[in-house]
Amino acid sequence: MKNAFLGLCMAAVSFAAPAADRDAFERATLAVEKGDYKAITSILVAQDGRVVYEHYFDDDDDGGADARRDTRSVTKTVAGMLTGLAIADGRLPDASARVFDVLPRARRRHMLNPDPRKDAIAVGDLLTMSSIVECNDENEYSRGNEERMYLIEDWVQFYADLPVQGFPAWMPRPADSPHGRSFRYCTAGVTTLGEVVQSAVREPLPAYAQRRLFDPLGIDTPQWQYSPLGLAQAGGGLALRTRDLWKLGQLYLDGGRVDGRQLVPEDWVRRSLSPQATAREDADYGYLWWLMKIPSGDSTIVAPTMAGTGGNAVFLLPQKRAVVVITTTNYDERQPHLLTVRLLTRELLPAL
Repeated sequence: MKNAFLGLCMAAVSFAAPAADRDAFERATLAVEKGDYKAITSILVAQDGRVVYEHYFDDDDDGGADARRDTRSVTKTVAGMLTGLAIADGRLPDASARVFDVLPRARRRHMLNPDPRKDAIAVGDLLTMSSIVECNDENEYSRGNEERMYLIEDWVQFYADLPVQGFPAWMPRPADSPHGRSFRYCTAGVTTLGEVVQSAVREPLPAYAQRRLFDPLGIDTPQWQYSPLGLAQAGGGLALRTRDLWKLGQLYLDGGRVDGRQLVPEDWVRRSLSPQATAREDADYGYLWWLMKIPSGDSTIVAPTMAGTGGNAVFLLPQKRAVVVITTTNYDERQPHLLTVRLLTRELLPAL
């Protein structure tokens, strides 16, 4: 499956695209303008590396093509890209590197709830939302819920201090879970991954991201969010233009290549887009990529997705050799991700 999937991705640069259905895209425009999908701010569809549809629905004074859009947890996927680059640069050995061996020593020395199992947490555990600490953003009672993290200054120490997760009889243990991992969505873990990468490359995370990822893609002036102590937040809040988001998706659709050169190692792309944990019934999880199972006609396709709160998404559609970017401000809507998937499947996929 892994080789076949990457083969589909690589095919994105080697086939001629059929003509996109302009009338169908016009119907999508009208549906969004009517409010059928609430507060959609932009849509971009690219096929075979070319934009075939692009529309901005927000006010020109605050939006449009030049607006940097906070797509929330889409940032997490960027953190996974930077991790792969740090490994390629020889700054991290691989995904098995132990997190607390890379972080400043004070993190372990001042740690609450010390435990050898915490010492063994690896980069791969953070990439797959499956570390042993009790951290679950989808559980308001979780000690590691991200809303609790934002109440203190030191977000990485917040993660380091968390206790080990308990596994009562009704919760499968990691060894009994698919891929041997117990998935629990944990922003604090990816926030910590940002400091791991920064410590490994010995360079501020935004500077490393600009030099190794954004500049080669022609992405300028990204807007990072920072912790109270000045750490760039790898777990969310990075604001990019809609076309910037397309470039990041296109990079992985093309197997890590841009302008004829390998920017991100092909093997890292392959592993990132392969199931590493089971998140829920309709999605597996790679290295900070959602592997969404999306209905398409009479079948289901797997669409690797960068996803953020409000239904913000960058979908890779290897079978269509396409990338779809949808940005929104549906933060207060019930099940906003379902709105985005419905827009994709009802309005945009048929146009391809």
